[in-house]
Amino acid sequence: MSASPEEILRRSTTIAVVGMSTHEGKASHDVPLAMAAHGFTIIPIHPTATEIAGLRAYPRLTDVPVPVDMVDVFRPADEAPEIAREAVAVGAGALWLQLGLTSAEARGIAEEAGLDYVEDHCMAVERARSGIDKRSA
Repeated sequence: MSASPEEILRRSTTIAVVGMSTHEGKASHDVPLAMAAHGFTIIPIHPTATEIAGLRAYPRLTDVPVPVDMVDVFRPADEAPEIAREAVAVGAGALWLQLGLTSAEARGIAEEAGLDYVEDHCMAVERARSGIDKRSA
C-alpha cells in the first residue's frame, strides 16, 4: 500500500516537476513555486525552457543530474505511464499526479517498482493541510 500524501511530502525534499509551465498564473507554474517557498527543492522539467522562475530546467526527467525524491506530473494523463517509467528509471521514491489526473497504468508501473503513488491531489493543498514546511525542518 502506498504512503499517504502527507507521509510522501514529509520524506521528500527534491521534487522534479514534469510539465512545469513558464507562464505565471497557471497552476503548473504557481504550485511548484509555492512548494519552493516552503523549502522544497524544485526541478522543472520542460521540453524547451532552460530556466523557469530562476530555476534550472531540464528537457527530460532522465537529464536531471541529482537524485529526485518525487516526480510531480502536470501533463495529460495519457502521458503518465511514460513519465512513471522515467520516474522508476531515475530512482524516484514517489510519483504524484496533480489534481484532475488519474492513470491506472501509471499507478501499476509505479507500484510494481516500489514507488509510492498519489493521483488527483494538489501537492500544495496537501502541504498546507499538513502544515509541512521544510524551512523549519
